[in-house]
Amino acid sequence: MAKHPRWVRALFREEDLDAVAEAIAAAEAHTSAEIRVHLDHRCPGEPMARAVAVFEQLGMHRTAARHGVLIYVSVADHKLAVLGDVGIHERVGQPYWERLVERVLADFRARRPREGLLHAVREVGAVLARHFPRRPDDVNELPDQVTVDR
Repeated sequence: MAKHPRWVRALFREEDLDAVAEAIAAAEAHTSAEIRVHLDHRCPGEPMARAVAVFEQLGMHRTAARHGVLIYVSVADHKLAVLGDVGIHERVGQPYWERLVERVLADFRARRPREGLLHAVREVGAVLARHFPRRPDDVNELPDQVTVDR
């Protein structure tokens, strides 16, 4: 894995990011949906607005069934957003995303960022598997690695 900026290394070790990528792959083994985790250094505005922009930058809106989920983290600002594409959002609703964000933020506040991201990926993966089970012809449409804004 490429060396990450200092602001990433202040919160996550390489092993942490590898564990998140492995959790994404494990979650996606049971669903046709796609999960991404993206780290930004700063988010000057609302994290959801930035998450929407990142969602599009990463091409998540182009998944076959419109069922991608982005877990967006602004490291320096301690902001978080979880954005589900229209296919999944219609099934789980806004309260689900809000509860998930609060749970992950609690882990971050307790200085357990790795556990927070792993919980988020596993939780989202379980929900996606219920609503979008893996099909025999499924292909991984997006990479599993954590992306970082440089």
